[in-house]
Amino acid sequence: MPKHKSNRGFVRFLIAGIAMTAASTGFAQDNTALFKIVTVKDEVVVALSAEEIKKLGGNDVTHIGQALKSQGELTLWQYAVRKGKDGELEQAPRQRVSLLGHDSLRVEPYASPLRVVPVPAN
Repeated sequence: MPKHKSNRGFVRFLIAGIAMTAASTGFAQDNTALFKIVTVKDEVVVALSAEEIKKLGGNDVTHIGQALKSQGELTLWQYAVRKGKDGELEQAPRQRVSLLGHDSLRVEPYASPLRVVPVPAN
């Protein structure tokens, strides 16, 4: 097989993977923003609803960090992987958790390759 044909197949495979990832993270960005909270002891994935994003003034890590610093704590949905009704894995709300502001806490954006279930309505 000529080398250019195998490269073309690889590029198609790569583009398909990127499209699938963009589609799943795009769904998350439309309805739910995921973040990873990292402390010296553990990590937790949390989510903000569109309403919570609006209250904070944006959906990037800076807004969450500023809110933690000014308010001292935030209550968010913890997300975890589960099996959906269709048998596929999905990132879904697990429980409400309270984050306390701390100097050694780090907030990172989190893009799940899985389908993301929206934050439950309050």
